[in-house]
Amino acid sequence: MSKNSEKPPRHDPVLSRAARLGQPTQDQKLLERAGPSPMSFTDTDPWRVLRITGEFVEGFDTLAELGPAVTLFGSARTKPDHPHYAAARETARLLAEAGLAVITGGGPGIMEAGNRGAQEGGGVSVGLAVELPFEQGPNRYVEVAVNFHYFFVRKTIFVKYAQAFVIFPGGFGTLDEFFEALTLIQTGKVRHFPVILFGSDYWGGLLAWMRDTQLADGKISPADLDLITLSDSPQEVCDLIRTAMIEGGWLEAKEAAARQVTEQVYSPD
Repeated sequence: MSKNSEKPPRHDPVLSRAARLGQPTQDQKLLERAGPSPMSFTDTDPWRVLRITGEFVEGFDTLAELGPAVTLFGSARTKPDHPHYAAARETARLLAEAGLAVITGGGPGIMEAGNRGAQEGGGVSVGLAVELPFEQGPNRYVEVAVNFHYFFVRKTIFVKYAQAFVIFPGGFGTLDEFFEALTLIQTGKVRHFPVILFGSDYWGGLLAWMRDTQLADGKISPADLDLITLSDSPQEVCDLIRTAMIEGGWLEAKEAAARQVTEQVYSPD
């Protein structure tokens, strides 16, 4: 176990403020209709636009030099003794050993497993935490942390810096990220990247419904289902992502950049 894994969990004061004081989150405040009572400027939507801009800037600045990365999603409720936790940890370890950074939502459960595996594989462990009334900030295995108040800003950062999504069993938030990725790829808003569902027992019913109901009723096309890959093997997940990145030129570009740096350092000139 790395020495970082022995650190106590961090409790970010910004992310936990709403929970401690019983106040609404910033997402709640943004989406509420303003009442008739007078407000200070920091309670107005123009002020929130500035805060949103600041969150984008912080995310972009922090991760600008991250390099190829994979985002792992999954339930915050998954316990460390659950097989899904072990699978996510192993998947992240293999990805890190392959030279990929691992990004998670920074919380407990599958997210913790992903950050933990990234550390164990010698890779960069990133956590994009968001203000929630029932979570206390980044898990102890996060090495590069970015804190957000707004879900939509965080989701943009997830997509911008990941070359693949691996989606472990989870709840509404996990489904949200899954369908966000599919929609962006289907509509051509982002370059096609691997979207891998881990756990056929868990996701098989959803995929059957998409095939037997959505596809059968003409709401999606057969090609849309090809955007999704199902796997039960951490090694297969890693291999699929590496293959996709090689075909897309990601790894060749990374290796070329590394060679260029080496040549500059050891050049006889």
